Amino acid sequence: MGDLMTAIYPFFEWCETGPLNKIISSHEAIFPAIETFHLFGITLLLGTILVTSLRLLGVMLPKQPVAELVNELTPYTTWGLFITLCSGVPMFIGVALKCYGASWFWVKMGLLTVALTFHFGYFRRVNDADSPAARNAKLTAIIALSLWFGVGIAGRSIGFFN
Repeated sequence: MGDLMTAIYPFFEWCETGPLNKIISSHEAIFPAIETFHLFGITLLLGTILVTSLRLLGVMLPKQPVAELVNELTPYTTWGLFITLCSGVPMFIGVALKCYGASWFWVKMGLLTVALTFHFGYFRRVNDADSPAARNAKLTAIIALSLWFGVGIAGRSIGFFN
């Protein structure tokens, strides 16, 4: 693992000293504006996953068919994810070397990888009654919520604990 960390350090250094970082750091308002979009995207993403998961857990919208709910929320989930990822990249570039040395950054990236894999490989299939995701709806919801809120908590921890 140490060799890999050493090998990727130049990338982090390039991000923080490159032209995009110069633009981001050239004005005080740019980073907070990007962060605002990031938080909006997270709210949209987590909001739709929360509503879907609470439906799967039987806590809300009991008469709403899961397939219908998933179909209605999918565009919002997609936009939330798109906004979050697109704003997360410039946020990272602005503090790349801090992220490199922050253990919570690596926890966040690991959880994000697992959450995206779970979401696109399993969770999105809850609207198909024959899928394992639908048959294990409560477990699917708990895993999805745990992963996505874990990403958020790890991301927030970067600023507080490193």
